[in-house]
Amino acid sequence: MPGTVTLYTDRSGFAPIWRTALERNGFAVRVCGPDEIGTTMDKNAACVLDAGSELYDEDELLTAVGFVRALGATPYVHIENGMGVEDVVEEICAGRVTRSSEDVDRAAATLARRLDRERCRRFEFVTVSPRSGEVLAILGDGHSVLLRRPVHNLDDGSEVVAIALEEDASVAILELESGTTLSLQASALAPAETPAPGGGVPIDGARLGARLRELRLEAGLTQAELARRTGIHRPNIARVEAGRHTPSLETLSRLAGAIGIPTTRVLSED
Repeated sequence: MPGTVTLYTDRSGFAPIWRTALERNGFAVRVCGPDEIGTTMDKNAACVLDAGSELYDEDELLTAVGFVRALGATPYVHIENGMGVEDVVEEICAGRVTRSSEDVDRAAATLARRLDRERCRRFEFVTVSPRSGEVLAILGDGHSVLLRRPVHNLDDGSEVVAIALEEDASVAILELESGTTLSLQASALAPAETPAPGGGVPIDGARLGARLRELRLEAGLTQAELARRTGIHRPNIARVEAGRHTPSLETLSRLAGAIGIPTTRVLSED
């Protein structure tokens, strides 16, 4: 059993929409009122917040989403009938906002993957980068890293002719034109830093923002271009760079990947 997902709603017709999709994917479902979130939300679990609930005005919804992330849990927000949510809610949820039954089915099908805490230690895809002299590694959590060659002490610089993942995807084997084979460990590329309880990174927000701005400018990117590459609204990027908001590790990974650097470089301040 993948686990239990809690639905926070005060509308009788809401729960069946999600219950069917979640149970189809092996989840147990618990339904609670929005005012019960403080006593029923579990650390490292997942929940769906019904934005159509009477309790949830903009501030209350933002409070609920922030609280769930502060626990280290995974929030989804469901909206209907042309409703909208604040950009910061979308950012905290990392885009996990559903608007239709099709969205619900898709979210339920991918939720088990999102709750897999070890996915950052497995490769999703490894290939030669579009930029010469690099290898692109994408981990199971979406964390992307550009590895400048040589990627290994045995890397002789000859052309990469084949790349294969071991069965558990924890290791990538690169075959070079010279006949040399190299092994890359996914665990060595996963972010070494543990997210803070709120899902943020364990360094000062102002220093982090300044570091992101420095690296963005170094890469010759504007905030508008970074917004286009990541899908994160430019005002939110500006807020991060100004130190007014500390992003989640997932958001930080998206920003770093769009700049073309590993997340660890942002955090290292080197």
